[in-house]
Amino acid sequence: MTQRFLMKAAIAFSMTLAACASRTPAVADALDLSHYKLVFDEDFSQPSISAHGPGTRWIAHTPWHGDFGDAHFVDPRPGFPFDHDGKTFRIGMHRTADGRWESGLLASVDEKGHGFALQYGYFEIRAKLPKGPGVWPSFWLDSFVPAPLEDPSIEIDIFEHYGKFPGAFNTTVTSWPKAGHGDHSSKMYISKVAEGSLSSGFHRYGVMVTPEWCIFFLDGEEFWRTPTPPNHKHPLMLLADLGLGGGWPISEAPNPAYMSIDYIRAYVPTSCRPATEGLPAQAFPPDLKPCS
Repeated sequence: MTQRFLMKAAIAFSMTLAACASRTPAVADALDLSHYKLVFDEDFSQPSISAHGPGTRWIAHTPWHGDFGDAHFVDPRPGFPFDHDGKTFRIGMHRTADGRWESGLLASVDEKGHGFALQYGYFEIRAKLPKGPGVWPSFWLDSFVPAPLEDPSIEIDIFEHYGKFPGAFNTTVTSWPKAGHGDHSSKMYISKVAEGSLSSGFHRYGVMVTPEWCIFFLDGEEFWRTPTPPNHKHPLMLLADLGLGGGWPISEAPNPAYMSIDYIRAYVPTSCRPATEGLPAQAFPPDLKPCS
């Protein structure tokens, strides 16, 4: 994810709302899941997390072994970077005695491609974000494309929040080509919200990925949509992290900081069969046609 960090650091808040939007709905559409089925429901009442797997629902690193930002994503240990404050699950970040920053990341697929991933569907997190300059929490999807396949990786950032800007968050859809195979492309939208509202309470952030559109929702209301990249061919894993910096100063970053998560969920369309990992064959009717 070095590429991810460098690109976001270069473009963070350098684009205007008008320039970033593919389509901003004049009248927001409400979320309708009547034709979707819940297949991944994580409420963190009994977190299943290990450093690299196997056998846990989450691992604490990206499966491609790539950290990003100014905090190191550490292996889980008692009480850090994952804990429960008595009400909700939290990802914590702190600065150690020797000046190093440590934080946490969750990924639903391990380095061998085992875990939960879904090509098309609806993905949602309910979370309360930390406040303060330097914090960089994110909820995102990524297609892990193993060698020798040369397809690009598709990254969908449902939200990235730069604490320096307490009244906004970024949403991005990016196609990352493998070396020598295709061009990089990215579309971003910056959502304006009431200043401080992302850290003062919980909100629902979601995306509906279809063969035609990536449609983004905040608290059940559509705020942006952009065409699904035509080279999107693989299931998308779930990731959530509390990053640091993202190209912005960290000298005044809060120590400690917490991202609170109520749940992470994923739904499959009941009208077609998307490519998946981690779902049993009986999850879909045998005669259901593939999504295309």
